[in-house]
Amino acid sequence: MLKQLSICMLGGCLFVSCVGSKKYKNVQQEYATLSNKYTQLQSDLKNCEDDKLKMNSGMASLQGTNDNQKQQIKNLNDQVEYLKTNTNQMLSNLKDLSVISDKQADAVGKSLDKLTERDAYIKDLQGAMARKDSLNMNLVMNLKGAFSDVSDTDIDVKVDKGVVFISISDKLLFSTGKYDINPGAKKVLAKVAQVLNNQPNLEFLVEGHTDNVPVTGAVLRDNWDLSALRATSVVRVLQNDYKIDPKRMTAGGRGEYVPVQENSSVAGRAANRRTRIVVLPQLDQFFQLLEKNATAAPAAK
Repeated sequence: MLKQLSICMLGGCLFVSCVGSKKYKNVQQEYATLSNKYTQLQSDLKNCEDDKLKMNSGMASLQGTNDNQKQQIKNLNDQVEYLKTNTNQMLSNLKDLSVISDKQADAVGKSLDKLTERDAYIKDLQGAMARKDSLNMNLVMNLKGAFSDVSDTDIDVKVDKGVVFISISDKLLFSTGKYDINPGAKKVLAKVAQVLNNQPNLEFLVEGHTDNVPVTGAVLRDNWDLSALRATSVVRVLQNDYKIDPKRMTAGGRGEYVPVQENSSVAGRAANRRTRIVVLPQLDQFFQLLEKNATAAPAAK
């Protein structure tokens, strides 16, 4: 009887031990799963914070350009107001002294009309510049968002003197000394095409750039040839694969002659091998304003 009781107790202990071990393993697995999820969430949070910093930097650059342009326009407006005030005062003084003829007074009045027209012209110019800045801001933010998963060293989007530049590293698009687009590069050009297709009125220039290492071959005579053929390869993909209107595009080769760094180091040569897309400013509205101003000028004489 005692022996049977001992066997039962031993079996119960083994059962409890087995159940406890299974629960422990389950808890360990759940902990490992939660730990992996936590690590992934931390990584996603860091990526979001990095993207936010990039966008804030781009907005600060555009804001600085916009503030500078606003200050220039304010200075012009101040000059106009100063001239108008002085001219009115001079006209009043001359009339009070009775030393100005009707013809002379009329000439001064026409000068005031010219100043009024100039003031309206400046306001039109200010509106056109504001629209351009808004378009550039929207374009840059869309491009930075599209390239959020690509290294900053491979793609650079910036605004310089009111012009948007997209610089793509050579290693993303081409093999060394070649001008055929790599198959994997099309996903990068697809991102560019998506943003540009959403702005159908924009025209742009695709520039090929190389380092100063000589190239030769059956087709290539020098870096002029290589840079030009790389530019036309990009344009051709944008036209044929992503349906961008060819009338909007221009392809050009710059060879080795517009480096961004010295060619004396490996890193410098790598930086110089790039394809740059230059979004061309919409100058039509500014030319129209200039023509309007030129046409109105003779009528004010």
